[in-house]
Amino acid sequence: MTDITAVSKCSNCAKTSNETGINLKLCAKCRTTNYCSRECQKADWDIHKKICSSNTASNNAGSPSATPTNINPSTSNAAGQRLKGLSVAINKPFHRLDNKTWLHGRPEQDVYKLLVDTYRFRMEDNFNLEGAADVDSIYGGARDSQQGFRRFLCLAESRSGLLPSWWSREKAADCETVGMRDGWSSLASAIEKSDIIEYYGNANMPMQLRMFGEQVYGRGPGGQSGAAMRQVQMMAE
Repeated sequence: MTDITAVSKCSNCAKTSNETGINLKLCAKCRTTNYCSRECQKADWDIHKKICSSNTASNNAGSPSATPTNINPSTSNAAGQRLKGLSVAINKPFHRLDNKTWLHGRPEQDVYKLLVDTYRFRMEDNFNLEGAADVDSIYGGARDSQQGFRRFLCLAESRSGLLPSWWSREKAADCETVGMRDGWSSLASAIEKSDIIEYYGNANMPMQLRMFGEQVYGRGPGGQSGAAMRQVQMMAE
C-alpha cells in the first residue's frame, strides 16, 4: 500500500485517518482503494479483487511505464517458435522444468530476468489468490520489492541444483542490480499474466514462471500443484 494525504475512508472499516490516527494507504497494485491497515486490506480482498485488476488497467492505460521496454529481438527455438524478451530460446522448457534445469545453459542476463519475473509474478499471484504478499514488497507498501526478492534468491540457492553452476553471491548481487533498474525488470513495478505473454511473446511463459516458482517455494500459487499440467505440456513438446 502507498501513503495518501487526502482525507478519505478505509474501504473496509470506513474509518478516516483522523479516527484511526494512522495515514490511510492506497492498494499498491491499483492505487485507487484506501485502507487503514493490512488487516483491513485482507478482510476486503474478496470484494476488492473483483475490481483491482480493471482499476489497474485503467490507471496504466497510456502510461509509458505500462508498456514493456527494452524488448530484445525475437529468437527461435528448435520448434520454430518465435520468442521475445530473451537473448536465447531453449528447447523443451517443460522437460527442463521437470529435470529442474530450466535456468541452466542460459546467458546470465536471461537468468537474472527470469528470476526477477518469477518473483514478481509470484507476488502478483499471492496478492490475487490469497490477498497477501511479502510485507516488504510493493504489495505491502514498500517502494520496491528488493528485500523480498533477496529472500527469494536465498531460498532458490538453498534448492540443490536449481540455479546454474556459475551462480554465486556476487551473481546474486548482480541479479538484484538488474531488478533495481528502470524498465521491464524493475522490482518497483507489478506485472500481470497478460504483460508476461506480451513481453515474451509466449502464452506458456506465465505457466513456466509459476512452475519454477513452485520449485523455489515448495508450493504453487494458492497451494495448487503444477505437476499434472507440467506432464501435459511435456507430452506436447
